[in-house]
Amino acid sequence: MAALSEARGTGDNAISREKTIVKTSIIGIIANVFLAGFKAVIGLMTNSIAIVLDAVNNISDAGSSLITIVGTKLAGKEPDKKHPFGYGRIEYLSAMIISVIVLYAGITSFGESVKQIIHPETSDYNVVSLIIIAVAVVVKILLGRYVKGVGVKVNSDSLINSGEDATLDSVISASTLVAAGIFLIFHISLEAWLGAIISVVIIKSGIEMLRETISQILGERNDTELAKAIHDTVMSFPDVQGAYDLVLNNYGPDTWNGSIHIEVPDTYSADQLDQLLREITMKVIHEHQVILTAIGVYSVNTKDEEIIQTKRQVEEIVFTHEHVRQMHGFYLLKDQKTMRFDLVISFDAKDRRAVCNEVVADVQKSFPDYELQVAMDTDFAEE
Repeated sequence: MAALSEARGTGDNAISREKTIVKTSIIGIIANVFLAGFKAVIGLMTNSIAIVLDAVNNISDAGSSLITIVGTKLAGKEPDKKHPFGYGRIEYLSAMIISVIVLYAGITSFGESVKQIIHPETSDYNVVSLIIIAVAVVVKILLGRYVKGVGVKVNSDSLINSGEDATLDSVISASTLVAAGIFLIFHISLEAWLGAIISVVIIKSGIEMLRETISQILGERNDTELAKAIHDTVMSFPDVQGAYDLVLNNYGPDTWNGSIHIEVPDTYSADQLDQLLREITMKVIHEHQVILTAIGVYSVNTKDEEIIQTKRQVEEIVFTHEHVRQMHGFYLLKDQKTMRFDLVISFDAKDRRAVCNEVVADVQKSFPDYELQVAMDTDFAEE
């Protein structure tokens, strides 16, 4: 039961992950509140729209960190009757909210920059203000690298998005410094134009963050490396002759349920099969923290050499067709004159169903006396 609890994200690793995310977010809130205060004062003193907008952006960053904390806490709730798979996907929603905040900040900044371009105002920079802005740039760079690094380590999209946002903020502050330098040296005010350019960059970043998060919520293909690792684990059992149809369902970062089909000899008894399935389930939980909620079974002909030869003939016909990735689950019953197998057709095929029908037709020509029972499958880890 301990392994099952850990796989569902309620073990010590999950608790440690939550504490790390909360701690990192609190550091982000404190840093952004202080930066916002300093920048707001300097922006008002120097009459700089860019610095004032930068201060507002820091407040939005603090809000993003707060959303990350709330989202992480809610995602850590225990499964219940209403949500038996837990609340882990809330983290994706919090990441989406942060993406929207970044997008909104970019649009707002662009609007204010355009206004400043149309109705320019002269800024009044001084050495102290520029030094404070320079310090803010360094702080933001370090904060962004730290937050994003922790986000990658604990697999938190919210922290990764917040870290990327902090890095963009450092670019904004740096552009303000550049504009100030140009103004002091050449008496040319470019901060509004620089603000507009940076705003476009922020808008682009917000759209990319939002697109990625929505893609995760919709449901992406299997994690290729994880799928391969699980396949290898299942195939490590001597009597498993094939492993197919792995489907992984993500219920939050590092929280996976799945199902798979295996091929075993047709000599297996029910008690042997039951023991094998239990051993596979526990090994996958221990090694990959993935719960296989279902393991389907394909029976493999092992008693009749003629049937084994027929399988080879069918495979030769099947794999002459383009876009066929796999044939599995083959079983032939001589007395009933039935032949069954599954076909995996690539997504690259223009019409997957048409390819499947063509394959079935060719096999039927070679074995006209048999009733074919063919299912078209999907490789959910296809790249």
